[in-house]
Amino acid sequence: MAELTLNDVTKIYDDAEGTETAVEEVSVTVEDGEFLVLVGPSGCGKSTTLRMIAGLETVTDGTIEIGDREVQHLAPSERDVAMVFQSYALYKRMTARQNMGYGLKHSTDMSGDERDRRVREGAELLGIEELLDDKPEAMSGGQKQRVALGRAIVRDPDVFLLDEPLSNLDAKLRSHMRTEIQRIQSELGVTAVYVTHDQTEAMTMADRIAIMNDGVIQQVDPPEVAYDHPNNEFVGAFLGSPSMNVFDAVAREDANGYAIDVDGATLGRIPHEAVEDDLAGKPVRFGVRPEDLHLDEAPDDATDTCRFAATVTVTEYQGNDNFVYLDVGDRSLTARVPPGVYPDSGDEVTVSVAAKDVFLFERETTTAIKTRGVSGERTGTQPITRG
Repeated sequence: MAELTLNDVTKIYDDAEGTETAVEEVSVTVEDGEFLVLVGPSGCGKSTTLRMIAGLETVTDGTIEIGDREVQHLAPSERDVAMVFQSYALYKRMTARQNMGYGLKHSTDMSGDERDRRVREGAELLGIEELLDDKPEAMSGGQKQRVALGRAIVRDPDVFLLDEPLSNLDAKLRSHMRTEIQRIQSELGVTAVYVTHDQTEAMTMADRIAIMNDGVIQQVDPPEVAYDHPNNEFVGAFLGSPSMNVFDAVAREDANGYAIDVDGATLGRIPHEAVEDDLAGKPVRFGVRPEDLHLDEAPDDATDTCRFAATVTVTEYQGNDNFVYLDVGDRSLTARVPPGVYPDSGDEVTVSVAAKDVFLFERETTTAIKTRGVSGERTGTQPITRG
């Protein structure tokens, strides 16, 4: 176990067609025993970052430290990391026991008895003792993934790296394995970096998430902080399902603060103290999460709440809630409402948005002006203690 630090790590690919910066000046410290999840859309640089930590990709610039050692110049076998791949990467002709012990046999001077003990302990932790003499062809996807995890665990590495390890599993098994990986990482207390494009995995598993886009880390925070207080519009829109409703808008000063107008319709309202700077007449980006759009619920005299008319286009039943798609003029919004709220297509409804739930972003830079709450400070959200 050790602290992992990336300092201005950059990866540039250079070929006959030119150069491409895949990862640009990534700096982040993963504390000893922390579970960090790198999340972002396909092609954002998260897997390349993980592979640089593992030594499978060279570092163009910057340093990688594990504990008190710089490792960017070391071979993968010298870094004391263990990696779990999306494809499992098991040897088909070997049993689970042989797969799990293979790395120990070829990279350590452990005796056969010590290797067997490590494998048995790893199998017990994973609940796969009965699979030790089976070959991969006789295993399910979930069993193969456990064997792949076991092969990494028995190494007792300083850093545990996981590259989209659950993407080949069905939804139910993926959910179960998320819990299993969290349990195992917590019991081992190992420093872990987990890569995924699935925000559900990121939000449920991580101590902190690092959101990437175009090779650049946009924000590193506990999931609940990043969700309620995104640094910029990309983070706010990326996290959440359905995604945040975001529109070009203008902040107009009125008697109670600022009205946020979208194509002449007021879709949000905030008090003056919600922001530090004068917004009067300023073009902004207005955002509101689907779960913060309420249908016919706000009292008429709620001065800190905005109310506007909308037309229902579609309502989708989701079981524990419903997604309601709404038209407001030429704009479309998505609301996430309780299961008892199920308007029909064509219904005219009144939508309300509380001032505390309005997000505002700079039009040009997309930097956050206001996030959840009534002030520009990160209030009202305490990081969840996990593990």
